[in-house]
Amino acid sequence: MQRVITLPDLRSARLSFSGTVGLVPTMGYLHEGHLSLIRRAREECDHVFVSIFVNPTQFGPKEDFARYPRDLERDFRLIESFTDVVWTPSAEEMYPQGYQTWVEVEAMTKPLEGAMRPGHFRGVTTVVAKLFNAVQPHKAYFGQKDAQQAAVIRRMVRDLNFPLEIVVCPTTRELDGLAMSSRNVYLDSEQRKAATVLFRSLSAAKELYEAGERNAEKIRGKMRDVLAGEPLAEPQYVSCADYDTLEELDEIKGKALLSMAVFIGKTRLIDNFVLG
Repeated sequence: MQRVITLPDLRSARLSFSGTVGLVPTMGYLHEGHLSLIRRAREECDHVFVSIFVNPTQFGPKEDFARYPRDLERDFRLIESFTDVVWTPSAEEMYPQGYQTWVEVEAMTKPLEGAMRPGHFRGVTTVVAKLFNAVQPHKAYFGQKDAQQAAVIRRMVRDLNFPLEIVVCPTTRELDGLAMSSRNVYLDSEQRKAATVLFRSLSAAKELYEAGERNAEKIRGKMRDVLAGEPLAEPQYVSCADYDTLEELDEIKGKALLSMAVFIGKTRLIDNFVLG
């Protein structure tokens, strides 16, 4: 596994590989969810590139950029056996002095995470576009847990004619259903137990849907009811939206996205299910 930091070294490494390249963009502190993406890339592509970069432009001023968990040497050990190149650029490499160019997807970034985290998706789409330009992959791999992010990136790729395929892989979960996340490390034992309420809430809503319910507000109400039963849970939003546009639904007629953001203590967790 080659470790590269600078953009010239990355480009030199990229030129040395023929065949298909799969890219897995990450912010590090890797867990089994990330590893599942890397293994999928390994299965489908001749070569695998992984980026590790905690992107400052997608964090708000009161968010957890400074304390976001980081352990590069641990990450290297986890991926060295099935990764060809790992790129760990600095913030100065990605955003040199005087930087002023941004990539924005408009309507799809306004609800849900976009409403709660102003400017977040501008940072995401800009850094992902830069990663795509630098690595020039044939495929890029993202997790379904960040459902809105995946949808926004798919839209950006279509709109800007990036010559690559976006592969969205299933959410990787703990045995009790909690979606794997680097932020789970923030939870103490009591909070960790309480955090399963996200999965239980989504599961209850899915059961209601599978029983024939198509009224979206009743589906949202079921999620709220389950969340209300957990004293440590403070919901930011619950949503039943169109899968492609992310617009809130009145009635479910096609593919829909159930999603939520919930504070457990000071830790903000997100999760989602796809219906249909």
